[in-house]
Amino acid sequence: MDVDADAQRATDKLKAVSEALGHEIRVFSSENFASQTSKLPSADHEEDDDFYELQPADYYNLISNRMGEHFKMLKTRKMREAELAAQRAKRTKTVMRVRFPDGYILEADFIPSERIHSLVDLLLKVLARPDLPFYLYTVPPKKRILDTSQDFYTAGFVPGVNVHFSYDLPEVSLLNADDLKAGPFLREEILSLDGLSLLLKPASQPDDSRMNSSSLQSDASQSVPVPTTTNKKPGRPKWLKR
Repeated sequence: MDVDADAQRATDKLKAVSEALGHEIRVFSSENFASQTSKLPSADHEEDDDFYELQPADYYNLISNRMGEHFKMLKTRKMREAELAAQRAKRTKTVMRVRFPDGYILEADFIPSERIHSLVDLLLKVLARPDLPFYLYTVPPKKRILDTSQDFYTAGFVPGVNVHFSYDLPEVSLLNADDLKAGPFLREEILSLDGLSLLLKPASQPDDSRMNSSSLQSDASQSVPVPTTTNKKPGRPKWLKR
């Protein structure tokens, strides 16, 4: 098998579809998506006792965080707005990950200043049944996305977010509800893109654990330097990472 040739064909196909849709997209079945996500330690994995011991750098970091929170309270409104504007300017892409009931996942790249409705417009181009009403929601808890006029940054969807798809149909419907739940939800030519992006060279993608997190977090805690030690790296207390 010519890996380079397969990668080139995958690149060409994804590029052609992305140009037609106006956005870069990636499609995964649940199996292919699981194969490309980072593996976490097993539930029965136990850390050594020294994993939970606070190091000098940990104490300094805790103090730094406290001072950062205090400094944040003292900021004026204009200072906060200027800081948020600077943070916003650094964000050039957001990844919207749409999860469908049949296990398929559609990823699409957007500019943070684009409105959520641009995601709705994209879905209308790739859905197998664009004639049926639908809605998007986030979890947990289940929260329906109602205001699609917001931009992705304002909605807190940067650097990325997981959203779920559902048809918006009355419980009593002439349509076959079981067939709708089973899918497919995406057009056949879109489903044919399943896993093609895995053949490409690795690119920076937002970690799944970071999806749904807002980027409106202050960097004030970095104002206090953290000392280094000869055998330990500075950072958060190890026990806080669990």
